[in-house]
Amino acid sequence: MSASQQQQQKFGGRIAVVGCGSRAAMFVRGVVARPSSQIVALCEPNAIRAKYYNDLLTELKAPTVPVYKPDQFEEMLKTERVEAVVVTCIDALHDQYIVPALKAGVRVLTEKPMTTDVDKARAILETVNNTGLHLTVTFNYRYNPVHELVKRTLASGEIGRILSVHFEWLLDTVHGADYFRRWHRQKTHSGGLMVHKSGHHFDLVNWWLADEPKTVAAMGRLAFYGEENGTRHGWRKDYVRARGSAEAKSDPFAMHLEADETLKKIYADAEGEDGYHRDQNVFAPDIGIEDDMSLLVRYKSGTTMTYHLTAYSPWEGYRVMFNGSHGRLELEVVESTHRLPADGESLGGLIHGVAALPHAGAAKVTVQKLWEETRELPVHYDHEGHGGGDARMLNVLFGPLPGDAPETGDAALQSANERDGALALAVGLMANESFKTGKFVDIESLRLPL
Repeated sequence: MSASQQQQQKFGGRIAVVGCGSRAAMFVRGVVARPSSQIVALCEPNAIRAKYYNDLLTELKAPTVPVYKPDQFEEMLKTERVEAVVVTCIDALHDQYIVPALKAGVRVLTEKPMTTDVDKARAILETVNNTGLHLTVTFNYRYNPVHELVKRTLASGEIGRILSVHFEWLLDTVHGADYFRRWHRQKTHSGGLMVHKSGHHFDLVNWWLADEPKTVAAMGRLAFYGEENGTRHGWRKDYVRARGSAEAKSDPFAMHLEADETLKKIYADAEGEDGYHRDQNVFAPDIGIEDDMSLLVRYKSGTTMTYHLTAYSPWEGYRVMFNGSHGRLELEVVESTHRLPADGESLGGLIHGVAALPHAGAAKVTVQKLWEETRELPVHYDHEGHGGGDARMLNVLFGPLPGDAPETGDAALQSANERDGALALAVGLMANESFKTGKFVDIESLRLPL
């Protein structure tokens, strides 16, 4: 069965969830809401976090399920007769579940990024080639209706052949700072923001252009967060983590886990199991990722993109401009116009885009053909669930909710597979390599078996 045919098959039946952090909740709720599927097992090393999800299943009037440790994963697949796994654990560990699941003939749905380095990506792609089974990567931004409008407009040829793209993404001092409090702040765990966060954006551009990246040159640095920068810019407070720190009480960058019921249960109450602290100081000395990154990307068609990610902006959102042979399309989304210190007090539904950010702005798409005036395209933007993408993605992957019609949008016809996951990852990996060497990096150097 081809990749496209496999992509059209809905996930369902007996489903196991790997990783019981914040992101797993969307999938658990989505599976339970559909009578064609059920959660049958959890794979999670932390018993407290696993209990939180069994309690959630009870709350949703679904049966509680057995919990397996990571080294019991293959046993879980057999014992629970698992038909599909949803992988939501730490990014660097995705391959440890994707590869054995595919070898066991189990369908795989993985959170982005697919993985974090080239060796793991090769292992996943080789397993796909050897088994003939494909996996799905949950690039939920494809399912955002505004992004689908951009896709349709570009594909219609209205602005002609796309010659260049400029893409700027701004993370604010609550959301952006959050990557520097948690495990993502170490590149060995997350691949850095070029892999973990920007992979979303690189996939969008690949999809919008129906193109593949060829060459990347990049510059990136830790410019704002970290001990040295925090001291230089006057933001640093002297504490290791916020919990129990008097100094952190006056720090607008601090996260207070006890102020949010979900974060308290999943992280604060679970610390005794594994020692993981979710509320670390963003101005600590041991941060290993960048917060300010610039890229130049050339695609196979010859189209080029300039891209910039800022993780310390006063407002959050993004701007994308497409220059074509017959005109220009501009997209602007303001997810939050500004932030106040009190906005960081309760983050459970905000940090993963599940709930709308406070002080939400607007979305705007304009087209201007050569020798004509600008016109604005009608848009509807949902600030919750990644612009409405999460709910629509669940409908595409698991089937519509009872009584709902099937999704028929552009993304419904083109869910992301392992090739898409690898091509988005490749841009981030090439950027990370260019950060180190100062040189242009070509995709052929990654030797991915695409």
